Amino acid sequence: MKTILCDEDKKKIEKGLRKKYTQVAISPEGSFRYPTGEDGLKGQNYNHEILEKLPQDVLSFYCGVGNPFSLGAVNEGESVLDIGCGAGVDTLIAGMMVGQEGWVVGIDITPEMLRRAEQNLAKTTLANVAFQEASGESLPFPEACFDVVISNGVFNLIPDKLKALEEAFRVLKPSGRLMIADQVLITEPSEDVESLIDNWSA
Repeated sequence: MKTILCDEDKKKIEKGLRKKYTQVAISPEGSFRYPTGEDGLKGQNYNHEILEKLPQDVLSFYCGVGNPFSLGAVNEGESVLDIGCGAGVDTLIAGMMVGQEGWVVGIDITPEMLRRAEQNLAKTTLANVAFQEASGESLPFPEACFDVVISNGVFNLIPDKLKALEEAFRVLKPSGRLMIADQVLITEPSEDVESLIDNWSA
């Protein structure tokens, strides 16, 4: 079954996501059913040498569902887009991977999360990372400008997943890599649209 969402449904979903992630921007503790912070990073086998270079209070804001960097290399000098960057932990990690010759942009729809990402960036010496408010369904970048697009636990939250995937491939270079860690629904979604919307950001 394909769930059809109208514009009003999408606005309700976005409102629910903004409400949840405004709270996560204060503290992710207790907001998720899986380990977050440093425990989450270690459980997902992130590179410990890179983690050691980030402040503890930055690591505490990690709330990803997996490790997109486990899917392939991010090399020095490359350009990386992080879709749904949240507090920017994966974005900062990518910034360290690409080095001074590379650059990384993190986007998110929640202003409070972006402010937290900027605060986390200020606790590092990285000069090759930027954050911007934008949706994965409408990326404000030209075609073929990124070597790598990463995302962690975000595509499952985007209402129009096909549009988001089309956008991700649009901004990737022909040889680019899409590296997503996410949750996947393995059963049919509920036919009750109201219930579906209510549980979207639960």
